[in-house]
Amino acid sequence: MKWIEIKVIFEPDETRMVDELIASVFEDADTGGVAVERPDVEPDEGWDPGPVSRPDHFAVKGFIPDDENAENTLTVIRDGLDRLTEQGLTVSLHTRVFDEEDWSESWKEHFWPENITESLVVKPTWREYDAKEGETVIEIDPGMAFGTGTHPTTRMCVMLIERYLKQGDRFLDIGTGSGILMIAAHTRGAGHMTGTDLDMTAVETAEKNLILNKVSQDRFTLVCGHLAEKVKARFPVVAANILAEVIVELAPHLDDVTEKDGLFICSGILAEKAERVAECLAASGFQILETLYQDAWAAMVARKL
Repeated sequence: MKWIEIKVIFEPDETRMVDELIASVFEDADTGGVAVERPDVEPDEGWDPGPVSRPDHFAVKGFIPDDENAENTLTVIRDGLDRLTEQGLTVSLHTRVFDEEDWSESWKEHFWPENITESLVVKPTWREYDAKEGETVIEIDPGMAFGTGTHPTTRMCVMLIERYLKQGDRFLDIGTGSGILMIAAHTRGAGHMTGTDLDMTAVETAEKNLILNKVSQDRFTLVCGHLAEKVKARFPVVAANILAEVIVELAPHLDDVTEKDGLFICSGILAEKAERVAECLAASGFQILETLYQDAWAAMVARKL
């Protein structure tokens, strides 16, 4: 199978968050997750990026299958970028087609070990890292799935898992991607874990990453399906690091998978959409306990009443 890499190079604007505006264009085209490349970001002090150089341009990048729907998706993206150009932004669209086996290489380019919390380090499988005292290292190979652990939404989800998940809590991750949140929950002593994803490739990637991190196969279940439709149990802790619009869609159905007094941890929410998500969760019988903000993103934890 072939894939299309869609890369939008942009010039930064001091008054507007251009990367978020472009990410919204990708969202409108229903491409899934995106990656942001910024040449002005230095590695954290003490980290060695090895031979990899920083990107040459500011850019937002996504991937779609090279199938019968590709041209329609590209048309939606072109139209959205035209609107941004009309607003005075400088953007340019670049595409390339590559074979499926090359996907992981495109993710490796700017991914190195990084602290996602004070005690948790996420490390790509192809790099070396010597853990410091008190650190737990998660090994990740995202493959075809989104979720390297370094995005602000993932960081905040992991912070909330560390803060609220209790030893032995069963854990449900809706839209698990690479399985990063399930692995993080495991490091905090979660009981049996369940992960769902609409993409079978993501399910397979999550399984590989869980096993790579020495999670026993009798400790987790992975399900391919839309959101939590195929989940037939309730959990004390449920997480979803997905788009705000999808959380709004999910909210009325959370009662089916969340125990009374159970917790729902969610992110993937642009900051300006946090209030809308909070309103939908409240209408579905949840009380917001805490909201975190990082960069342009929000994460929150809510308790089922």
